Amino acid sequence: MTFSRLPLAGLCALLLAAQVQAADGQKLLTQGGANPAAMACAGCHGADGMGMAAAGFPRLAGLSAGYLAKQIGDFRSGTRANPIMQPIAAALSDDEINAVSRTLAALPAPAYPRTGRAEKAEGSGARLALRGAWERNIPECVSCHGPGGLGVGDTFPPLAGQSAQYLSAQLNAWRQGTRKNDPADLMGHVARALSDAEVTAVSDYFASLNPQGAAQ
Repeated sequence: MTFSRLPLAGLCALLLAAQVQAADGQKLLTQGGANPAAMACAGCHGADGMGMAAAGFPRLAGLSAGYLAKQIGDFRSGTRANPIMQPIAAALSDDEINAVSRTLAALPAPAYPRTGRAEKAEGSGARLALRGAWERNIPECVSCHGPGGLGVGDTFPPLAGQSAQYLSAQLNAWRQGTRKNDPADLMGHVARALSDAEVTAVSDYFASLNPQGAAQ
């Protein structure tokens, strides 16, 4: 009888640990971490993780947990610079980073159409997003970020529906070298090849995309 209870006890312990971890992630989102410097994500990104477009705070809901954990780690190491996020990331433990990343990844997010290279590209922003500028060795955004800019895996995040202010700020960070956490400096190369007008245009394009079922 004693032996038959051991697997059940172990399973219960695992389930309890998972529940505690999930609860910690939710607490980090809405209340902050154990260190008072680790402020709640909801203060800037919203309790639903949808961000605050007017202030340039991005949507985090539904992004890959692996991507989110890497970005927080990069803020902590300094390979991605931001005066708000760096002290928050520095105050988080590895367990807290993983817990809040999983919580944010599990939040519902809007679905966007899978627009690809075959779509008609009107305007310089759409052309850069869907066709690129290969004469300057600039690949189309959807070649890495997936059809419609929906994101691919843990490396290439969604672009569709993120605010133009946030997207342009990231492109400019790569241009200026304050963000240097991408594989093989791919985004650094692309961003430095863009003009100011092109940064604005491609950011506006992805910000203008409507979720499926939304009124046009």
